[in-house]
Amino acid sequence: AAARLLASGHAYRDYATPDELQAQRDAAKEAGRTFVYDRRWMAEDDAQAAAFQAEGRSGVVRLKIPREGTCTFQDEIRGQVEFSWAEEQDHVIQRDDGSCLYHLASVVDDYEMKITHVVRAIEHLSNTPRQVFIAQSLGYPLPIYAHLPFVAEPGGPAKLSKRKLDKYLKQKDFASLFAVGQTLAQRTGIAVDQETFNPVIVGFYRELGFLPDALLNYLLLLGWSLDESTEDFTRQQMIESFSLARVTKAPASFDPQKLVAFQARWMHRLPLEQKVAMCWPYLASAGCVDDAQDTSKSPHYTRVQQIITAADDRIKLAGDILEFDDFFVADGDLPYDPAAFDKRLKQDPVAADLLRQFREQLSELAEFTAASTEACLKQFVESQGIKFNQIIHALRVSVTGKAVGFGMFDTLAILGQSSSLARIDRALSLM
Repeated sequence: AAARLLASGHAYRDYATPDELQAQRDAAKEAGRTFVYDRRWMAEDDAQAAAFQAEGRSGVVRLKIPREGTCTFQDEIRGQVEFSWAEEQDHVIQRDDGSCLYHLASVVDDYEMKITHVVRAIEHLSNTPRQVFIAQSLGYPLPIYAHLPFVAEPGGPAKLSKRKLDKYLKQKDFASLFAVGQTLAQRTGIAVDQETFNPVIVGFYRELGFLPDALLNYLLLLGWSLDESTEDFTRQQMIESFSLARVTKAPASFDPQKLVAFQARWMHRLPLEQKVAMCWPYLASAGCVDDAQDTSKSPHYTRVQQIITAADDRIKLAGDILEFDDFFVADGDLPYDPAAFDKRLKQDPVAADLLRQFREQLSELAEFTAASTEACLKQFVESQGIKFNQIIHALRVSVTGKAVGFGMFDTLAILGQSSSLARIDRALSLM
């Protein structure tokens, strides 16, 4: 291909040294004009090439771009695009050792592989004129070009970049997502640095337990839409619905909160067994369960099922299962949130007495289920003439060590009667 371009006059051998080229660039900059190589060391024929080589110069093959006129091509997203040839460089397409550079190689490879569409990022739009020139000079039909908008940073028009993490962390939703990742990393031993653990990198979402199709679904809608309302697509629906005709020209900003919302919807639709399979590795990495190949035979299997069912939409990411690690801690080792313990137990003048009395009621239950514990608490509240919140918060902290969680009665049922009573006793002993 390079030989054909040389033979047809669409390329030439050039023997300029790096210093000579730099001198021309410096002169153009000083004059305030765009640098365009003046072809001073272009070999007009083999004799001139031999003379340059005799001087010890090495040669490259450059495109011989027109000095006037325009390059016009059709882009599926941007319509008709025009570039002035006068501002285009005579790009090197072949080195002195015969190896070819990207622009020539990509055009020839696309032609040989019968590529019909070149779909790529907007950053490559400026590469297209030289590739059009090469293709037309070689008599190749042009592929269909489509230059996609980039993903913009949160709340701004600039391109999302992994090198701007510090800037993005000043944005609330981005910082919140990163914090979730850091907490998970600490629990599971994931290495945290900006090169490998960064919300701009796909691997970050894999580590947190995002579903591939949820991430793909969200990214699809950053610059494309089917209509004014449809947002959720299965992978097959994405394939069937997508068209370049509805891709926007302008970049769309990355919204961490909306991405999490997509993930939550996808997670909600999964069957229980798939959720268990996704959550299990996180529990195993944190030492909460055994790293069993057949999880269904693990003694923790039923409890994990119960937690996922009770937590429901609280588990948006597979890694969120670690928010419920208190269910896997030995009763005597349960850690307490200091602020919650102080507020709900130590500072409440009636909490200890109410807990002791309710503990006795729980101990007498013949059946320890969510329904029976709820009925027990309702009866206790009525008999004491108090409100639910006068005991429910103290009860939660005493059995989970935390201020928040899913349903209190599901919590008691999952822990079971023995653990629930043991945890209440321990909390009372620490007050």
